[in-house]
This record gives sequence, C-alpha cells and structure tokens, in this order.
Amino acid sequence: MKKQAAFKLLTDIAMTVLLMLLMAFELIGREAHEWLGMGMLAALVIHHILNRKWSANWRKGRYTPARVLQTLLVLLVLFSMLASAVSGIVMSRYVFDFLPLSGGRSWARVVHMLAAYWGFIFLSLHLGFHWNTMMIRAGKVFGTAGRGNPARTNILRILAVAAAAYGLYAFWKRGIPDYLFLRSAFVFFDFEEPLFFFYIDYIASMACFVWIGHYLAKGVRNAGKKKRKAAEKTGRTA
Repeated sequence: MKKQAAFKLLTDIAMTVLLMLLMAFELIGREAHEWLGMGMLAALVIHHILNRKWSANWRKGRYTPARVLQTLLVLLVLFSMLASAVSGIVMSRYVFDFLPLSGGRSWARVVHMLAAYWGFIFLSLHLGFHWNTMMIRAGKVFGTAGRGNPARTNILRILAVAAAAYGLYAFWKRGIPDYLFLRSAFVFFDFEEPLFFFYIDYIASMACFVWIGHYLAKGVRNAGKKKRKAAEKTGRTA
C-alpha cells in the first residue's frame, strides 16, 4: 500500500513539474517542449491507470454537488490535455516530424495555446480539489500521517494565503487572461529574463488556483453535509 501511494504521489509530482516546464515553451526550446509534452501524455495515461477504479465507477452511486464538480474538472483536464496533444502533434517539427501531415498549423497553434492555458487552470483546480488526499498520501509515504501540529498548520495556512495572493498578481502580470480569452494571438516571452523568475510567477499562479480549488471543494462538501443534516433533522421531526 505504501509503495502504491508513493507511486501515485510521484506521478502527481511528475505531472506538476512537467506542466511547469511545458509552460516555458520557447524559453526551453521547441524540441525539448515536444519531448516534455510526450512525457506529460505518458504521465497522464499512468495517472488514469492508477486511478482506474474511479474511472470504472464514475456512473455508479449518487452524484453530490462535490462529486459533480470533481467529475467536471476531471473531464475538463482530460479534454484540454488531449486537445493539447493532438494540436501539438499537428505542429510537431521534431518528435512527429515523420508523419505525412500538411496544413492545419494555424488552427492547431490557436487550439494548443487555449488548451495549454485552460489546462493549466483546470489541472491546478483539480490538484486543489484533491489536496487533502495528496497530503494523506504523502503522510503515508513519509510516515507522518496523523501527526497534526496546530502551530505548523496555521503557519502553512498563512503561507498558502500569501502564495495565492502573489499568484493572483502574477497571473495578471504575465497576461495569462489574454491567452485564455484570445485577446492575444501570441504568447509573450522575455528571453532576457532569468528562467527562475518565470517559474516563480507560474508556480505562484498555480498555487493560487490550487488554493481556490481546495477551498471550493471544502465549501461545496461542507454545504452538502449541512444539507444532509438538515434533511435528516426534518425527517426525524416529521
């Protein structure tokens, strides 16, 4: 069980790191970007294999608001990743250069940009939605499960809020809304900027949406619990 949890955690970390590297695109070079994209696709397939029980049971059971939101995020992530992969193959100049493809690169570039940036948002929200699960998994791997520390928890919450606040600023500073809504047809990269600062801003932007996803999930689940308790109370007093 510990090995399985470790492998799942490693896969999730790998997907997160690959996503960060892919967002740099021109800064790391086209060929590297294509190979990293292949790695991301492979990690996505492994992730779904490891979570095949969820995929097999998605039509079973009752759909609570939290489960509806969770399923929607999974589908959005999957759709954006597949759209990114297909459009990337059409534009490929290295990994899939052997394919007899001609034309379609103009629409593929637009689709690739939309899929990449919306996928960045959806995957971050999805990560936040499962943050507690990931922390439990990490606790099992490192043997720290159940060792709560109120002071440490409060410090981490303050740091999370600070990271999310800066991430929101970085999100606007980097012009990401322009790419999400096609207000800009091209992604701007500052080749004179150290790559470190680029990644700091994108990691912070991800942290912002992870934070939003975490508290969105928490709010929806708490609302569902209150609704069930109210229904149970009404049933007992009827």
